Amino acid sequence: DEYQWKGPFYFIQGADPQFGLMKAWAVGDTNNGDDEWGEEIKLAEQAVQAINKLNPKPKFFVLCGDLIHGMPGTQWRKDQEQDLKKVLKNTDQDIPLVFVSGNHDIGNTPTRETIDNYCKNWGDDYFSFWVGGVFFLVLNSQLYFDSSKCPELKQAQDVWLNEQLAVAEKHKCKHIIVFQHIPLFLRKPDEDHDYFNLEKSVRQEIMEKFHKAGIKAVFSGHYHRNAGGSYRGLEMVVSSAIGCQLGEDTHGLRVVVVTDEKIVHRYYSLNELSTQGIEKELLDMLVKQN
Repeated sequence: DEYQWKGPFYFIQGADPQFGLMKAWAVGDTNNGDDEWGEEIKLAEQAVQAINKLNPKPKFFVLCGDLIHGMPGTQWRKDQEQDLKKVLKNTDQDIPLVFVSGNHDIGNTPTRETIDNYCKNWGDDYFSFWVGGVFFLVLNSQLYFDSSKCPELKQAQDVWLNEQLAVAEKHKCKHIIVFQHIPLFLRKPDEDHDYFNLEKSVRQEIMEKFHKAGIKAVFSGHYHRNAGGSYRGLEMVVSSAIGCQLGEDTHGLRVVVVTDEKIVHRYYSLNELSTQGIEKELLDMLVKQN
């Protein structure tokens, strides 16, 4: 049923609730300073309340990684996960949750064990789904960042991705959209590699593959600031965090409207979305174009 285009719809993208980072960042100890996350709980609650109030309802709510701050094996991790789950349980039951793995969820250099633990807690680390004729791919970007401890898992994802892109082509989907934690790039496709983007040769290969497959947009987080750019018709959208801000943006969520021709999106602060909802211009796009 979901293979068929039925008209415009929208979804909500959030990133980096990252329970524990605000305290860790404030005290300047990002390895052990994450023993409090009351502030993040409030922000995540505000996000859920804002989403629940929206009318019409979004098709789903995707969280693009770094669900919590505690790295695998660290002290507060379990508590952070439990507290986030408690908050997310209050999401309207008609709004599915989609989880994307981030570096704090599976480690900067993931292993089979850290990925297995993530999957037990949050679901698969990569998968695809259809909504109204649009094909969505969720990727584990950590495997592109450093798969040295689990090369066979990176290879498995690569094989799977090629199969999925073949499926998309066969079904003549309306759009293909990708979710991953680490952006391919922040502003320019040929920018230098650093902590916040993928290594240049890896990036180039993925961008070319995505371009050839006709992928319209990649949505990510990780940067804790809004950014983005494009590569040969592929838009790279980097959304700031629900949690700790590392730049000038406010805690927020991105509203993404999918129409017949295009994908239109806007980042809202949590306060804006809570009090005013989605602006008329975007709502008008959701009126079925006959």
